[in-house]
Amino acid sequence: MDKYGFYTGKIFDAYEYMGAHVRENGTEFSTFAPNAEKIAVIGEFNGWSETWMERENDRNFFKCFIEKAGKGMKYKYRIYKRDGGFIDHCDPYGFGMELRPHNASIIRDLSEYRFRDENWMKSRSDCRNGALNIYELHMGSWRKNESDENGWFSYSEIADDIIRYVKEYGYNYIEVMPLSEHPCDESWGYQNTGFFSPTSRYGTAAGLMEFVDKCHQNEIGVIMDFVPVHFAVDDYALANYDGTSLYEYPHTDVGDSEWGSKNFIHSRGEVQSFLQSAAHYWIKKYHFDGLRMDAISNIIYWQGNPARGVNQNAVEFVRRMNQNLKEMYPSIILCAEDSSSYQGVTRSVKEGGLGFDYKWDMGWMNDTLNYFKETPGKRKAAYHKLTFSMMYYYSERFLLPLSHDEVVHGKGTIVQKMNGEYETKFSQARALYMYMMAHPGKKLNFMGNELAHFREWDEKRELDWNLLEYPIHQQFHEFIKELNHIYLENPSFWNDYEESGFQWLDCHQEDKCIYVMKRNGKKQDLIAVFNFSEQDYEDYKLNLQQDCRLELLLDSGLRQFGGTADYDGEKLYKSVNGSITLKVPGLSAQYYTVC
Repeated sequence: MDKYGFYTGKIFDAYEYMGAHVRENGTEFSTFAPNAEKIAVIGEFNGWSETWMERENDRNFFKCFIEKAGKGMKYKYRIYKRDGGFIDHCDPYGFGMELRPHNASIIRDLSEYRFRDENWMKSRSDCRNGALNIYELHMGSWRKNESDENGWFSYSEIADDIIRYVKEYGYNYIEVMPLSEHPCDESWGYQNTGFFSPTSRYGTAAGLMEFVDKCHQNEIGVIMDFVPVHFAVDDYALANYDGTSLYEYPHTDVGDSEWGSKNFIHSRGEVQSFLQSAAHYWIKKYHFDGLRMDAISNIIYWQGNPARGVNQNAVEFVRRMNQNLKEMYPSIILCAEDSSSYQGVTRSVKEGGLGFDYKWDMGWMNDTLNYFKETPGKRKAAYHKLTFSMMYYYSERFLLPLSHDEVVHGKGTIVQKMNGEYETKFSQARALYMYMMAHPGKKLNFMGNELAHFREWDEKRELDWNLLEYPIHQQFHEFIKELNHIYLENPSFWNDYEESGFQWLDCHQEDKCIYVMKRNGKKQDLIAVFNFSEQDYEDYKLNLQQDCRLELLLDSGLRQFGGTADYDGEKLYKSVNGSITLKVPGLSAQYYTVC
């Protein structure tokens, strides 16, 4: 490894040198701990007694080779501080870890699995000009395994069921919440101890590789949640690793995060090399198709607070990381979860941006859900909450998220947020999702939303699949399936980032709460009509400024989806003198193709 490159934050493959690497007759161990007095490897292979590591020439790295150490064996680094005390640490670059509450690293041979996804890897894209419909997934609570004491399926065991479900219900990408090792189930993986270790909750490194491989063989992309901002405070992991603040800030005012974790010190080249090597590791070794990076506003601003100013070193770090990852893998997706108004998040690094492909549109999400919480009568005053997004939309490449964050901590689920009584919530949720799909931007929906979940998500319980025994939930489930497939099959929905792809046909019906938008495709255009009031309008006149025919593609109010509408006859509507008259029921949405 280029040591100078490591110190200056230029290295993207530090994991090839650091950590535990299986060789022909044993395992080679290497760790970076410049302020340690001495370090020993302890593990199953030496009866947890001390095998001393040797300092390398520059005195900052420790290394040793142990003949009896083989794959699957557990180990730790016993790091002696200069005051004479020691702490046993897991390996920062370890490729596997024990299940909590235990914390030893595990030797893994990453070469034992052989991928068979060549066709996918050759043809994948960042989906900028195509469909991107993401199913956000928490691996441990989608379904529970009754034969496992923790209720978990392994990566291998659950792969086929997830793939079958995702394909049937019209998603073409999965985004998994963080799978790097973490000690607390309730952190959902956002406070890591093993940045190179797939969590042992669901199996081994080879099992995760198999999961991704199978998804690819079924034409499903897989994005992983990655956390480059902070890490868990547990003393066996990164915190005070060599007896000093090696990975974190030494001062608590910037070192302690709002989540009770430790902030990475992004100004240090060694930390930069660590994090960007971790990002590269998941893409190269596991064939992940991209990374959703968490809490980017906390990289942009000190403690995520614009009033404290831009953290320029952290910004430069993420710019260089993104630029290099995209140069190595142009077809991957880099997505920023960023709620700030910082400009240029999705602009290329060469143009002065951060180099992400997509940014979560948190403003769209908040405005939309707040609008649907209002009573229909109050929506007149809130009418332009739903038009405001297009005022700023082309400033970034946005992705529309209805994520796990919106269905926890007392916020209520998506269907719960809809105003009104039980059945009314379903009609509004159907209209909401049609609005989401027609609005420019790629899509993300958290698991359970498609079931019209009324219980907030809990990582300890599986989804309430028994809801599908109730007709109204089953009908909603089928509606989401139909809507997703319509999205995947109609390219007019995919022209998201050219202004020619979208047009308001009517966004000044404040009294009626009617909105009409047009999505323009290369071969066919689509018109979406929304009525978010309770009033039915039998003769709504839409000015198209052209003579054409509209053919109904989807109606949220169809009886098969839980509504009352039936279409036994003609679904074609002709314009007269450039305008067309439509029936627009209350709390409904319709898609029409333009003929």
